[in-house]
Amino acid sequence: MWARYNEMKRLVQDLLPPGVCNLLNQSTVYANNEVCLSDIEVYGFDYDYTLALYSNALHSMIYNTARDILVDQYKYPEGLRKYDYLPNFVVRGLHYDINKGLLMKIDAFHYIQLGTVYRGLKPVPDEEVMDLYQGTHHIPLHQVSGFYGKGPAVKQFMDIFSLPEMTLLAIANDFFVNNQIEYDPIHLYKDVSDAVRDVHVKGFMYQWIMQDLEKYILRGQETYSVLHLLASKGKKLFLITNSPFSFVDKGMRYMVGKDWRDFFDVVIVQADKPHFFNDCIKPFRRVDANGDLRWDKITQLEKGNVYKQGNLVDFLKLTGWRGSKVLYFGDHLYSDLADLMLRHGWRTGAIVPELEMETRIVNTEQYTHSLTWLQALTGLVERMQMFKDAECQQVLEDWKKERLELRAVTKNLFNPQFGSIFRTNHNPTYFSRRLCRFSDLYMSSVSCLMNYDLTYTFFPRRTPLQHEAPLWMDQLCTGCMKTPFLQEMAHIR
Repeated sequence: MWARYNEMKRLVQDLLPPGVCNLLNQSTVYANNEVCLSDIEVYGFDYDYTLALYSNALHSMIYNTARDILVDQYKYPEGLRKYDYLPNFVVRGLHYDINKGLLMKIDAFHYIQLGTVYRGLKPVPDEEVMDLYQGTHHIPLHQVSGFYGKGPAVKQFMDIFSLPEMTLLAIANDFFVNNQIEYDPIHLYKDVSDAVRDVHVKGFMYQWIMQDLEKYILRGQETYSVLHLLASKGKKLFLITNSPFSFVDKGMRYMVGKDWRDFFDVVIVQADKPHFFNDCIKPFRRVDANGDLRWDKITQLEKGNVYKQGNLVDFLKLTGWRGSKVLYFGDHLYSDLADLMLRHGWRTGAIVPELEMETRIVNTEQYTHSLTWLQALTGLVERMQMFKDAECQQVLEDWKKERLELRAVTKNLFNPQFGSIFRTNHNPTYFSRRLCRFSDLYMSSVSCLMNYDLTYTFFPRRTPLQHEAPLWMDQLCTGCMKTPFLQEMAHIR
């Protein structure tokens, strides 16, 4: 068995030709469905984390302000102020069990990834997780969480702005547990949620950004380049955002210039998504040059004007922009993209800023070698488990231990607590499954479009299903065609 182990280690080295660690480009657009840009006539955009990308300094400000609201207004213990923001503690897409006060990572099949369940700032042992969930770590999310991730028992944090909220929840839980203070997790969740909401609703965040655009807004020149490219090719452009006009106007002037509205055929602010996409109640209202609301009836959406609220039914009637000729970009899979794809047949593009960092990690030699050896070692365990004598079983236990260590190594390269936002060991995360379901394309920023001609067709990769031959397509493309155990496994596959 150890001879086979050493042989496989040598084979893994052969599977990785020179340059394999730099195959992924951080500016790539990834396709879940086939999309031909020649067919796209209309491009739509969200604003926050789509046209405007923000620095991590904003998350720290949101956290600090919400924490102080808990102390000053909700009369939480003064000791909470000692906890600073932890910028790399959580990742997007986590779930929070409101009743138990647990932050956790769930895969595409609704299973909790053991080892990534946290109460406060400390991991919960796997045995305790199993006890808490009555012997299983499968959560029926359709029963405990609504479509938009807002359920009575489990909430999913899909918004990039939710990183400070998750961190504050973890820190508040940690404070009460460490100080042996009895508390109600449900009440705590509501207070933290309300405090973070106040930061947004009361306009604190807008004030910070408007006062120091250079500190908070990243790569604004790329936004200008994308809009200029699309407009110069005769494409129709529109903006639908929940942010107020004064905020959007100042940010767009900083990134694009004072004439930024010349790029857009329709501009809609304070749209109240996702209700904008699934209700037909609120009418459009025009916003004048001073930012005041006008009460004239809207019979057409005119270029150069700014509109507030409204609904998609009226938007479709007034513009005639329907179906697959429209491509809309947003960062929130539910509020921005889900209804557009499921109900209205628009093409959708998800902006996932985390892709940039994750791609850098995937391109490292350490990750590539660790992951390839993990796959090979898993094949060894699967193939050799038929040997039942004590000596062989001890070897298998050693291999399984090494396999767990390799899993921890690959996970920690992304985030020591929760790993990659896209994977839970071999399975995709629940976030990743939703990303594939609600977006035709996904990328780290809209600037990735600059790398493609506007007649380009995106094709999704054909990834093997469980019952298909385990060909490693990336190896075939790079000229390395050896596949571990393909012949040996043929008789049981």
